Amino acid sequence: MGKGLFQIALVVKNYDEALDFYVNKLGFSLVEDTRMSETKRWVVVSPGAGSGCNLLLAKAVGEEQESRIGNQTGGRVFLFIHTDNLDLDLENLQKHGIKIVRGPLKEEYGKVLVFEDLYGNLWDLIETLTE
Repeated sequence: MGKGLFQIALVVKNYDEALDFYVNKLGFSLVEDTRMSETKRWVVVSPGAGSGCNLLLAKAVGEEQESRIGNQTGGRVFLFIHTDNLDLDLENLQKHGIKIVRGPLKEEYGKVLVFEDLYGNLWDLIETLTE
């Protein structure tokens, strides 16, 4: 039986502000937004067709979960996005006022930059070299 990672939960403060950031600023696609109860929704976004992994935007409930918003990995880069045009994506990040933490840099494997999402989680944006 084949296995693959298809979804990661990202703890957020508010569904709508997270949707605005990921869909309207980063250009992700809305996969699903289903109301589960008065306070809970099942909200899934995807960076693109065939990306292999979606994000479940999970609203924090309680102090412990709220304390993890923006720092799910202790300050390390949390998520990695592949792009075929880092320069174009950099323009989009800058247009939307998204904080670039490092880069862009040229590495052996391609170009990379690190940016912060709306909560401070760190993301790598990587354009790998093509031969």
